[in-house]
Amino acid sequence: MQMSKNTIKTYVLLAALGGFFIVIGGAVFKGPGLVIGLFLGLAMVGGSYWFSDKIAVKAARAVPVTEAEAPALYRIVRELTMRANMPMPKLYVTPDLQPNAFATGRSPDHAAVACTQGIMQMLTEDELKGVLAHELSHVGNRDILIGSVAASIAMAITFVARMAMWGAIFGGGGRDRNRNPMGELAFAILAPVAAMFLQMALSRSREFEADRSGALLLGTGEPLARALEKIEAAAKKIPMDVNPAQAQAYIVNPLTGRQMSAAKLFMTHPPTAERVARLRQMHPGAARF
Repeated sequence: MQMSKNTIKTYVLLAALGGFFIVIGGAVFKGPGLVIGLFLGLAMVGGSYWFSDKIAVKAARAVPVTEAEAPALYRIVRELTMRANMPMPKLYVTPDLQPNAFATGRSPDHAAVACTQGIMQMLTEDELKGVLAHELSHVGNRDILIGSVAASIAMAITFVARMAMWGAIFGGGGRDRNRNPMGELAFAILAPVAAMFLQMALSRSREFEADRSGALLLGTGEPLARALEKIEAAAKKIPMDVNPAQAQAYIVNPLTGRQMSAAKLFMTHPPTAERVARLRQMHPGAARF
């Protein structure tokens, strides 16, 4: 049921993305605007679906790692995927010192898991196993496609909004009768907010579910609970350069340490303390919290 729901959500998001660009094309440009918007929408829909994993990996500056370079990582992931009857994902490591990790890809057969250098150094093997069980649960629950698509949508909306804003300011004022500067400015202001609300709506419940599924895979929630506490504490002290549109992909929000006046409004993750409490209330082998 979880997979079918997320598949439906993904198709709805892709359809909405295509429609969004058609509407914006018609609003910003008259005449051929709808056609321009249609082509932009088709390009973004195709790119979000087929290349979302490559976009996420490149944005994180992640590089593929071999088994000879990271034997412990391969051993843990191989053990967990065999236990969950899942394909082995591609494994990546990012240069970031903040401990964190994310999964991406359009399906379990086309999945990737990336760990930061910091998480490889800071966590014990049991704690790292808890984190990887969580990420593989995202893969198994088909969360990674909808999350990657949402991130791509957010990045696209923000990029187009910035272009519209600068176009409205420096685009020649009233000389072009086909342009609507006020509409462009409104879009530039509101689109990033809409993108953040989109991510917020998608992220919180799926983190609880991945915590639960990961704990079931291990038979205990304690290693993941300890890992989340360590990652949360480190994220407040060690900065990480992450596009806000990609922050929802990580196990703990990598922007936790940033001072943002609207941080609580735009939280992409549930409070870590609540996640830890749920994990520690979970009975070994239980089907629910």
